[in-house]
Amino acid sequence: MTNQTEFARAQAVIPGGVNSPVRAYRSVGGTPRFLVSARGPYVTDVEGREYVDLVCSWGPALLGHAHPDVVAAVQRAAAHGLSFGATTPGEAQLAELLRERTTVSSTRMFERVRLVSTGTEATMTAVRLARGATGRDLVIKFAGHYHGHSDGLLAESGSGVATLGLPGSAGVPADVAALTIVLPYNDLGALEATFAAHPGRIAAVITEAAGANAGVLVPGPRFNRHLADLTRREGALLILDEVLTGFRVDPAGWWGLEARSADEEPWTPDLVTFGKIVGGGLPLAAVAGRAEIMELLAPLGPVYQAGTLSGNPLAVAAGHATLRAADDGVYARIDHSAAVLSGAVEDAFAAQGLPVTVSRAGNLFSLAFRDGEVRDYDDAKDQEAWRYRAFFTSMLESGISLPPSVFEAWFLSASHTDRELDRIITALPAAVRAAVEAPRPDAAG
Repeated sequence: MTNQTEFARAQAVIPGGVNSPVRAYRSVGGTPRFLVSARGPYVTDVEGREYVDLVCSWGPALLGHAHPDVVAAVQRAAAHGLSFGATTPGEAQLAELLRERTTVSSTRMFERVRLVSTGTEATMTAVRLARGATGRDLVIKFAGHYHGHSDGLLAESGSGVATLGLPGSAGVPADVAALTIVLPYNDLGALEATFAAHPGRIAAVITEAAGANAGVLVPGPRFNRHLADLTRREGALLILDEVLTGFRVDPAGWWGLEARSADEEPWTPDLVTFGKIVGGGLPLAAVAGRAEIMELLAPLGPVYQAGTLSGNPLAVAAGHATLRAADDGVYARIDHSAAVLSGAVEDAFAAQGLPVTVSRAGNLFSLAFRDGEVRDYDDAKDQEAWRYRAFFTSMLESGISLPPSVFEAWFLSASHTDRELDRIITALPAAVRAAVEAPRPDAAG
């Protein structure tokens, strides 16, 4: 059994051989690795080769893969049944824990939460709630921010869309796309002008708490607070997407980082979405917010949302166990590792004279093959992205599994020790040389 034979088998029955597009390695070339096991900071493919993992299941493996407490919690839950189609005590317990962790300086980020199955479902529900609450139709999003693959939110959405070089998606009706206004990130002037141009018509602004789907895009100073102030002034809602950053960059997500560092009372979003870590690696997400908005959801209100597997007991158990184990020491270790590794990446490129910019949002970081800060999607696209293929391939050959796209963040876990960091750092010089020597695409032939 090899990665190549498994890929050929998958391509015969699955479109592109994958069930999520970035996994196909289209932007980095070569054959996708078919993984069969993972433990701590390592993943193993079908050929038995082990890699230091810097994908971490795109975020959920905060503690490392197959953490014993999480595995034990799932096994206990599975012994009682896999799914009931009915409410279980664990759902309220997890909801209470989420609310407890997102309380900073006596300020609660949200009051009510509903569990769903995916981040896409969470953001889709949040937008529907915002429209139901305001009676308005238009939604503002930022270029390069990814909020799942629902029709109205795919325009200029970064992530896999950027990786594949697509402007959006076929199959989205023009009338639906027209209800979403896409603005440049970190541009408050454009936001003010858009509200002025559409008085009383904008239901919500949706934003990643810190951008992590066009590489890392860090919000400018007080940018999120300004969004909260502006939307409330205009009668619109602010939807904060913490599917990636929630409980990964801080015990209370990016909102928590900002709340702890501010000299003023923390601002709060009207609605917030969570994913990834809330399910501990199993399919689970959440939409949360102020009580009067959340209680517009059926069965209390007229906004409908439902899901047979919402609050699945195995996913709830995994999320609860992950969050219980994610203490301050976990975040301190990951923050330290991110600082060491991102600094080593900068040093490795500087040593060989190839300009890169490393952007960091808490313990998430990414690199861009360009000089200068990356503040928005235009900046992220204005780079020599073609160099990443050679860099990625060299690292993979050295046993380091990076995200298979330059437009993704790198993830570390609490299980990454100095040993793994040393392996990664040792592999960097050869990978940087490969990026330096990579031929321009237009130079082929």
